[in-house]
Amino acid sequence: MLSIQFPLCIGNTHSHHKEYYSCHSKTVSQKRNKRIIMAAMINDTANQEYDRSKEVKQFDDSKIGVKGLIDSGITSIPRIFIHPPETLSDLKSKRSTRLPDSESNLIPTIDISGLEDSNRRSAIVDKVGGACREFGFFQVVNHGVPLEVLDRTIGAIKGFHELPTEEKMRWYRREMGSGVSFLSNVDLFHSKAASWRDTLQMTLGPNLPEFEEIPEICRNELVVWNQCAKQLGEQLMELLCEGLGLNAGKLKDLTFLDARTMAAHYYPYCPQPDLTVGIMSHTDPGVLTVLLQDQIGGLQVKHGEGWVDVKPVPGAIVINVGDIMQILSNDEYKSNEHRVLANGCHEPRVSIAIFFNPLKRDSLFGPFPELISPEKPAVYREFIYTDYIKRFFTKELDGKSLTNYYKL
Repeated sequence: MLSIQFPLCIGNTHSHHKEYYSCHSKTVSQKRNKRIIMAAMINDTANQEYDRSKEVKQFDDSKIGVKGLIDSGITSIPRIFIHPPETLSDLKSKRSTRLPDSESNLIPTIDISGLEDSNRRSAIVDKVGGACREFGFFQVVNHGVPLEVLDRTIGAIKGFHELPTEEKMRWYRREMGSGVSFLSNVDLFHSKAASWRDTLQMTLGPNLPEFEEIPEICRNELVVWNQCAKQLGEQLMELLCEGLGLNAGKLKDLTFLDARTMAAHYYPYCPQPDLTVGIMSHTDPGVLTVLLQDQIGGLQVKHGEGWVDVKPVPGAIVINVGDIMQILSNDEYKSNEHRVLANGCHEPRVSIAIFFNPLKRDSLFGPFPELISPEKPAVYREFIYTDYIKRFFTKELDGKSLTNYYKL
């Protein structure tokens, strides 16, 4: 069981956000500004001489996010969110095709209780290693994090995203100087089309942001979730190392436990879900991702030529291998492409990802020497992490371009 210390004064800070919203009316000028922004975006969408960069800037400058678009009463999505035919055709084929029952829940769910028992631990290592080699994804249950913590964290993030737009604007920025930022689409200015989601980002390690910088509505919940996710991450890193025949503490020694970043996504109702996505197909850049998702669903993982759903399992936490882990393992483990469908449900989808990255950003990384042999030479060249992560954040989210770039 994970050891959890709850901070004082943890309250159900998000429970009254709807009442708060209804009791705080927007000013006339704020309403007028939103109508002007929406009218400009709709006019640009109808205009044959479409200026994408202008519309993207208008949307970003408005600081209202996708949730703000829905609140404004739109019934069709602005053109910047409409994806190209090749993306949409892949989505439509998935939506219209039902997998056989035997293939509908391929992503393994692994019970990781009893790790202190050597025989049980060995069996768990085998299951985790197998999932990392075949799918790069698995879910864990009996992980030691209380269900109350999971529910409260999801509720608090939902509460933040459903605050009045004018209140959230305080955190709307694309820089993480303060350690906290609210934005829509981290790759908005690099992507061919925007995706239907908003995100609260936060630096978690090595140190949390100043307490006052964290939105009060989710402050205490995120402090607790960070502590739980760090302890779970350490356990999982040990299992991943043991699955490769390495010392259990190798990833921790390389500081992969210390630099953590959270992306708390909110996928509101989309009036045209067949024309856009929640998040494009991509892989994660770090060593490991710990993902908490609600019960709405929509996350999909590439499998062969198709996609399989990562179906929500009550009380489970989703784990996936990142690109650096695939490189370190010399292709033993798989960093798999995944995406999220646009949400056609009127109930919003919430997911909270924590990415584990190295604290030693100027260090060289490449395949572990223990995994290189004449029979299996190194598949990747070495690189400095700062160059690697800069490349990730100056491109759109698109497939496995990072691992491909560093391949020999």
